[in-house]
Amino acid sequence: MDEQIVPLGRVHILEERCKECEFCVEFCPKDVLRLSPRFNRKGYRVPEVVPGKEGECVACRHCEDICPEFSIYIEEVKR
Repeated sequence: MDEQIVPLGRVHILEERCKECEFCVEFCPKDVLRLSPRFNRKGYRVPEVVPGKEGECVACRHCEDICPEFSIYIEEVKR
């Protein structure tokens, strides 16, 4: 049987587009994201990858699909 390889993703956040809806944080199945203490120019807190969880994104792209502002995207990386 072939071994199944789980994809690995790198999170990219376009901070100035974010409006702090928190959908990306709420719907991440691996709890990779959280709201940071930083604010963008509009006054919204922006998401960030939880320290220590940088390698846990499985590139499911739920955050991309649910973001109403298109402010987050995932780059699939090779293991």
